[in-house]
Amino acid sequence: MNQQPAAESDATEPQAEGRAQYTVIPPAGGEPGQGKVVFVGAGPGAADLITVRGARTIAAADIIIWASSLVNAEIVADHKPDALLVDSASASLEDITPLYERARDEGLLVARVHTGDPAIYGATAEQRELLRRLGIAYESIPGVSAFSAAAARSDVEITLPEVSQSLILTRLEGGRTPMPPRESVREFAAHGTTMALYLSAARSHTLQRELLAGGYPPDTPVIIGHQVTWPDEVMVRCRLDQLAATMKEHKFWKHTVILVGPALAETPLAKRSHLYHPGFRHEYRDADPVAARELAEKGAQA
Repeated sequence: MNQQPAAESDATEPQAEGRAQYTVIPPAGGEPGQGKVVFVGAGPGAADLITVRGARTIAAADIIIWASSLVNAEIVADHKPDALLVDSASASLEDITPLYERARDEGLLVARVHTGDPAIYGATAEQRELLRRLGIAYESIPGVSAFSAAAARSDVEITLPEVSQSLILTRLEGGRTPMPPRESVREFAAHGTTMALYLSAARSHTLQRELLAGGYPPDTPVIIGHQVTWPDEVMVRCRLDQLAATMKEHKFWKHTVILVGPALAETPLAKRSHLYHPGFRHEYRDADPVAARELAEKGAQA
């Protein structure tokens, strides 16, 4: 079977002399019997959206640290009878540190449960730095993020052929945490692709203004997801120029993710993906000759 050549290749580009310089990321640390902290992504809310590995880690943990203000209690309900459950909703890192030290000294497993995916606004960087200083092994288990759950609930694909092939995850600037240079919502909006906005619901008027100022048309589709996959979930569609009014009417000011972009439109699909087109060949499938010619006539590589 013929293989599809890579769409883009740097094989013809001049290569620097000598070997490539890189660092291999080692496997997750931890030896049997050694204390360990596992950052578990709890997902967006529903208890059955946590990963299998995440659920198993919680079930096996000696100490479970979770924020009741963000994480569904059902997610930590399946635990060992003697497990210590610690609600971190009002805790600082300094409050949690003794638990990490105890895990190290006694060879315990800690499940540090974070809402969504720990890698997205999870505030795990300072915890991982602390664990390295303390000599405690750790690893992270990803979780389903709110943007992904909101897209699934709204029956949309956030990347569509020739409409949007990129996703920008960001938040509105101006909060208590400064944004880095050139990461304003207005600058990101100039790309016109799909955006997922976190931590921005309380300033919806400013958000709407900045998105419009960046170049999104007033009729750009918007999906608002409040408490996505929780029992009190509310999902709303609107135009961008109705974003602030819609947020105000529903009193969405926290626990809300906002999706913006042309890919979210409720219109017939303009272009199908080549991946499942009979005229598109790849490593595991030959192209149908007739369908391949049709693709070629449209300027696509079969």
